[in-house]
Amino acid sequence: MAKEKIVAPPKKKKVRAFDVINYIIFVIIGLLIIIPMWKVLVDSLNRYGVYQFRLWPHDPTLEGYLTIIKTSRLIRPFFISIITTILGTFFGLLLSTLGGYVLIQFDMPGRNAFAYFLLFTMIFSGGMIPEYLVMKQLGLVGSWWILVVKHGINVYNLVLMRNFFEGVPTSLYEAARIDGCSPMGIFFRIVLPLSKAALASIGLMFAVSIWNDYSTVQIYINKSENVNFQYKLRTMIMDGDTPVTSYNVSQTTLFNAGIIAAILPFMLLYPFLQKYFVKGVNIGAVKE
Repeated sequence: MAKEKIVAPPKKKKVRAFDVINYIIFVIIGLLIIIPMWKVLVDSLNRYGVYQFRLWPHDPTLEGYLTIIKTSRLIRPFFISIITTILGTFFGLLLSTLGGYVLIQFDMPGRNAFAYFLLFTMIFSGGMIPEYLVMKQLGLVGSWWILVVKHGINVYNLVLMRNFFEGVPTSLYEAARIDGCSPMGIFFRIVLPLSKAALASIGLMFAVSIWNDYSTVQIYINKSENVNFQYKLRTMIMDGDTPVTSYNVSQTTLFNAGIIAAILPFMLLYPFLQKYFVKGVNIGAVKE
């Protein structure tokens, strides 16, 4: 008779105090982030503004959002934000990918000097006044195009793309060269198809920074017809120049509805792009 094997019972995983403390800390941080956002959302749905915290609207209504949608003064800034976000993200990705690809051309003369020059601009800035004078010489002061150009030149994202391109196996570049592929052909046929995760994550960084930009509009744009949605909404709320509504809703409801309207696009996008955003933080951090 064959001997029966004795299977040892699985060992119970020990619960360490360090893990428990970590969970508690992360739960507290999560609550500190979620609770204010939940209050803003509840207050935006509540017909009458209240100061205390409520889990659910006492008198729910969507009239605050309807007022924001029907306010003609916010339509143009909203479309300016959409246009500048799309164009600025495309322009930023174009410069970051092309610049990163140039920096991995090891046989290019002056490659290291150019890379150090770019890194120098990350550490030392020319200052606000020289930057303003440059933008004025380019004719961008007062125009919403400054949101596209100013955010498109981002050395940090360019370095991230360079690090990602360096992680692509060298054998792929060599095989493409043997097959007679030109450098730009390698870029479009080999590098870009392998860089979808990096493009998505860095593109999300560009889009968030452009959509939420307020300081650039405040400093460079002096024409009210060229401001973006964030700036116009903030000005209306801080100056008390809220939309006149025919509905019976409080000003607090309108304030909170405006806040939710400003952050809603990326609240809807983040659950689908979160994995790319997390991966973007680690681009180039580990090389095999």
